[in-house]
Amino acid sequence: MDKDHLARTAKALVAEGRGIFAADESGGTIAKRFAAIGVGSTEETRRDYRELLFRSKDALRQYISGVILFDETIRQSASDGAPLVKLIEAAGAIPGIKVDLGARPLPNFPGETITEGLDGLHDRLMNYYGLGARFAKWRAVIDINQDTGVPTEYAVEANARALARYAAHCQDANLAPIVEPEVLMDGDHDIERCAEVTEFVLNRVFAALYEARVFLEGMALKPNMVVAGKKCARRAPPEQVAEATLRVLRRTVPIAVPGVAFLSGGQSDVEATANLDAINRIRGPWALTFSYGRALQTSALKCWAGKPENVKAAQAAFTHRARMNALASQGRWTEKQEEAA
Repeated sequence: MDKDHLARTAKALVAEGRGIFAADESGGTIAKRFAAIGVGSTEETRRDYRELLFRSKDALRQYISGVILFDETIRQSASDGAPLVKLIEAAGAIPGIKVDLGARPLPNFPGETITEGLDGLHDRLMNYYGLGARFAKWRAVIDINQDTGVPTEYAVEANARALARYAAHCQDANLAPIVEPEVLMDGDHDIERCAEVTEFVLNRVFAALYEARVFLEGMALKPNMVVAGKKCARRAPPEQVAEATLRVLRRTVPIAVPGVAFLSGGQSDVEATANLDAINRIRGPWALTFSYGRALQTSALKCWAGKPENVKAAQAAFTHRARMNALASQGRWTEKQEEAA
């Protein structure tokens, strides 16, 4: 483990005014998104779409610190033969890789899942490092269902320990781990219940990381914001989201962790930006930035619609969204900036 290298990578990923682009959709997920715009999902169309995003040089040079890739993408080359990883590096961003194999049902615990992918992980990490990755990501999924008592302590503990083992493997391979315990915003729970569950989850995750001897200065946390469920009638304004989120983080996240890069978790583009901005107007002892997928590229995907003549417009839409979130990561975003676009 090269601690200096890991610490430099982690700090670079959460550098001021920049955030992480999660371009790691699975084949099934990107097929659904392509179907919504009438585009077939083939290796070529997936390559073309991601190439246009990675060639958005203003976005990557100015606002994006790192790009999380899927296994297929890290091995692909652009239309001119240049590896996609090299496009990312040339724009000044750090290539990363999603290494978990997805969430599967947890036996004997209906409605709960465990993320798989630990078997053979060391060898895969070494291979990804050789392909150019310098950080990795693993997502654990925690649902809230007040009627069934989900989440259970067992499910949270199982996922926390898997995250810790993954993080330790990453650092052994000199890849900075992004630790992603996501409390889903599906359901009808209010913001108070989300705060309660998120605090419980993060406490268990950091206890497991400590026990696994993970080097905290060489990792980043990718949590959910504390928000009400989508079906909750009482929506929380950005100021309340910010206060609740930072209260939970202060109770759970060691200051040794260099930064927190929030996932968007199903929020709309502008909602995710507004909440990030409110969080950074209060601030905390860590860098507080974004690691968005859908909330960064939805508008670009719609602009592109699979047509070569729309590439420049799609790149402009992606760059605008990246800029808005970069401003929000500094507490400098306003609604007027959205209207001026």
